[in-house]
Amino acid sequence: TSHTWFWNLIRNDFQTGSINLEGCKRLLDKLKIKFRDDHLRHIYKKTTDKQPGEIITMEDFRAIYRALVHRPEFEELFKAYSTDGNILPDGQLLKFLAKEQFQTEANEITALEIIMKYEPVDEVREKRQLTFEGFIRYLNSDDCSIFKSQNRRVYQDMTQPLCDYFISSSHNTYLTGDQLVGASDLWGYTRALLKGCRCLEIDCWDGNNNEPIVYHGRTLTSRIPFRSVVHVIDKYAFKASDYPLVLSLENHCSPKQQEVMASCLKIILGDKLLSAPLGGEVEMAHLPSPEALKNKVLVKNKKVGTLEQSMLRMEEDYTGEAVEVSDSETDSEDEDMEDMPPSRSRSSAKRKADHRSSPSPQKKPKVRRRKIALALSDLVVYTKSQKFVSFEYSQQHQQCYENNSIKESHARRLAKVSAKEFVSHTTRFITRIYPRGARTSSSNYNPQEFWNLGCQMVALNFQTPGTHMELQDGKFQDNGGCGYVLKPAFLRDPNTTFTPRNVGAHSRPMSLSIRLISGYQLPPSPMSKTNKADPTVQIEIFGVPEDQTRKRSSVVKSNALCPKWNETFCFNIQVPELAMIRFCVEDEVSLVNKDFLGQYTLPVTCLSTG
Repeated sequence: TSHTWFWNLIRNDFQTGSINLEGCKRLLDKLKIKFRDDHLRHIYKKTTDKQPGEIITMEDFRAIYRALVHRPEFEELFKAYSTDGNILPDGQLLKFLAKEQFQTEANEITALEIIMKYEPVDEVREKRQLTFEGFIRYLNSDDCSIFKSQNRRVYQDMTQPLCDYFISSSHNTYLTGDQLVGASDLWGYTRALLKGCRCLEIDCWDGNNNEPIVYHGRTLTSRIPFRSVVHVIDKYAFKASDYPLVLSLENHCSPKQQEVMASCLKIILGDKLLSAPLGGEVEMAHLPSPEALKNKVLVKNKKVGTLEQSMLRMEEDYTGEAVEVSDSETDSEDEDMEDMPPSRSRSSAKRKADHRSSPSPQKKPKVRRRKIALALSDLVVYTKSQKFVSFEYSQQHQQCYENNSIKESHARRLAKVSAKEFVSHTTRFITRIYPRGARTSSSNYNPQEFWNLGCQMVALNFQTPGTHMELQDGKFQDNGGCGYVLKPAFLRDPNTTFTPRNVGAHSRPMSLSIRLISGYQLPPSPMSKTNKADPTVQIEIFGVPEDQTRKRSSVVKSNALCPKWNETFCFNIQVPELAMIRFCVEDEVSLVNKDFLGQYTLPVTCLSTG
């Protein structure tokens, strides 16, 4: 039956045209079979012994199809449950689901749904059975993904205060390259928003003709109009997620151009812009929830006075009015300039030597003062930028709607000496971590160490690929990719005793066993002229320090098409709620040199069994 179904599927294509390698590709696309060109060329030549331009027969194509699709490890599994080696009845499918997939709650309806969805042969489907073709389709589907299907939608409680969530956050969103001469581009905002990012950074400076511009100040990075950035945000803000979007303004504009910024935000974003507290409530014990703020854009910036004062000004015309605030009242990334590699000269070296030999009396630090336009200030509601002073100061004076931005190096020092206070702080206030200024190449830090502390906005350079960005992408696949992931209960409780290095009673150990069976159509080695590689797999756990570990498989020589390992790896994870797992496939070029071929990263709690 399966044989007849296959011929019926491809007969017309062979009758209406000559099929060579290009025709073979079109036919595989039609059948929704995924393939890599280099592997298909290898299989085409091996199974037909013909050149790409030569015509193949239906029997040739069938051999190519089977070489691509009928993997021996699938066949072995199918035959273990099939009664005759050809058909899998619904009862046997149920046994497979219980024993192999650990779906103990599966019933006849579950089995029937799989058969109806994946069995391509009508008469077999009507008998509530699966052919090997249907079984392959099921195993290759999202239903058998290592990522839990239920976590692909928003499934978490979205009615908790904003500070109870990890929030997908971008740093220097406008940049597509490094921070010295890289290009600023609107695509940076489009890309981040389509990935579900919920906190964008906009560095604003005075531009010509009273039009604010966006770029990395005091560098040679290119410039884009602030107005254009807001138009892109308006278009893409809620394409990937309905939950609130925060615009983190690094504001260096004069009061006059700040008013232009406020006008742009109000006119372009319209009703999307949140410019007043929900229900007019100015007294609050905690922040509203992502659910309550759905489809709203929040402005994160310096703010003059209180929410109540902003509300009282709503009916007034205060065009041209600005208030001076000191840096001690605001947070800013300007201190990053201290991290920039200094330019050295003989005279500067001499001055340093003189300074060492004759120390001068300690000077008071300069307090910079800036003017904030009331028009822009009053757009800030639940995300007021507040300079971080100390955990004690925040506990005594900080309001729930005031947020802190802390440089990674400073945050790391705080975590070392005051981890318990740091965790307690993040249960109350949104805390944003950003890269130190010396990362001029737009490199990233490890976000895991700050998620472990409960920091909500761990801002990364989205334009820079690598392990740290892969952790970011993996973490925010969870909860439907909406950009908000509910923090574990022990990172939401103000009285928590949890710290990353002393998990104590908050440990809920998990024993994780992973059997690495095989790979399929892996990218060939850059060194290979055909489709070969020497693949090895590294499985790495990221999480609290106690959980961080890595294990590596053996190397399979000269096989990127279908390498087989059949190796089992076991991990004991103390805090699975914070743990991430990364599978990295590499080509072993030599004993000390490995080339990256591919990776997949996801939260341990999103792993699907089976």
